[in-house]
Amino acid sequence: MSNKTKKQLSRRNFLAIGGAVAGTAAIAGVSYSLLNPTNQAQSGSEPERLVSKNGALGISLVAAMTSKVINGKTAKVMTYNGTSPGPTWVAKPGDVITVDFTNNLGDSTNLHTHGLHVSPEGNSDNPFIEVKDGETFTYKYQIPENHKEGTFWYHPHHHGMAAPQVFAGLYGAIIIENDETPKVEEDRVVIISDISIASDGNVAGANMMSKMMGREGEVLLVNGQVQPVMEPKMWSVERWRIINSCTSRNLDLALTGAKAMVLGIDGNKYSQPRDLKRVTIAPGNRVDLLVTVTDKEASLTYTTVPHPDAMGMMGSATEYKDYPLVKFQPSKAAASIASLAPMSFVQPDLRSLPVSAKRTFKLWMPSMNNMMDMMSTGLEGHFTINGKPFDGTRIDTSSAANSVEEWTLVNESTMDHPFHLHVWDQQLVSVPNRLIQEVEYQDVVNIPAKSKVVVRVQFSDYAGMSVYHCHILDHEDLGMMGIINVI
Repeated sequence: MSNKTKKQLSRRNFLAIGGAVAGTAAIAGVSYSLLNPTNQAQSGSEPERLVSKNGALGISLVAAMTSKVINGKTAKVMTYNGTSPGPTWVAKPGDVITVDFTNNLGDSTNLHTHGLHVSPEGNSDNPFIEVKDGETFTYKYQIPENHKEGTFWYHPHHHGMAAPQVFAGLYGAIIIENDETPKVEEDRVVIISDISIASDGNVAGANMMSKMMGREGEVLLVNGQVQPVMEPKMWSVERWRIINSCTSRNLDLALTGAKAMVLGIDGNKYSQPRDLKRVTIAPGNRVDLLVTVTDKEASLTYTTVPHPDAMGMMGSATEYKDYPLVKFQPSKAAASIASLAPMSFVQPDLRSLPVSAKRTFKLWMPSMNNMMDMMSTGLEGHFTINGKPFDGTRIDTSSAANSVEEWTLVNESTMDHPFHLHVWDQQLVSVPNRLIQEVEYQDVVNIPAKSKVVVRVQFSDYAGMSVYHCHILDHEDLGMMGIINVI
């Protein structure tokens, strides 16, 4: 590993422990209450779409601090091109996406194209790149000719800064379209996030407990808005691309007033769409719905998913039950007929292939019972995979290109951990309390507390270094991440 790479990978010593944890407060500093939405409904909107043309998509992207009104209060948040979420990138298989990325945040950052199957090296989806304040860096992503259609997203991944920067507003959607993209009346991006604003208008920081449990903001947002209202066409069929861009929050979602089918998760389609009852998606997950609008108002609702180890002290003091995140009030406009093309992109069933290696990854963090023991030493070094916190100069796993491996993901802690592997999707083999029969792939796989999940991974198409980590981003920043080198 070069000295330059070692320098890029060096951990930032950014955590300040501060004083003792008191009561149930989860967010550092004094914050004004944003828990109750204003009475005036916001007209729902989506981020700007930047669409490729003639095989290329060129983007100028600027990360900067911007004043934005959130639920009637002016806040200083982080934005891409002045908005949060940032613009949606729309491309096709075979396209080249070029991003001239300028960092005006006042601190280092970078970009991760979450879920895209692209190279992890050079100026592609390389998590080891550091773009310092005031610098411009050009990313270039070559989308493979055979890339699946689906919903992906981008966000910062500079180690030590991922959680605060995503929490402050840095995220955006990526859409890959092909001939199998459903023809629908409306194709909607629904990015769900949360945030807390301190009394001075800045995004609230995090204390020891909120880092430990994963920070959950006081305000729930859809496309940067509080409980927006959309106006679909009556009796139309729409596609909803739902992205969980929350730093730590699991989303238990349901739909009232309309019918929906689940097309797939994390850009991976099911062999047949499944009826939606409820669906829980972890931080980083995406779920694609095919929704039939009726003549009634519909709502996408959220219910709190409690942490087993929270001891009544969640990252957010508010618990939600069927809270309407976004409402859909049908108009009387005539609707067109939707159509679904047959699937031609089929991921291989790795369960039928020989494996070159079987590995075990043990994820561990302290329990709440250890909180007082850590007051003097802090949290760094206590969040580990296989007993080791992240070290940017150490390769943790070496795998052969094009090989198939079986990974047993063991959660030794008393809190769920969503496990994300960059570049290469994970096929589910075994999960608690459910028999896996079909071929199911995800790029974020939730590992329940004190449990384990078995997956298989095929390291196809690309070689190079990347990472795997917990997608509770505070846990990633605290060390629950490892480096993989595919050779």
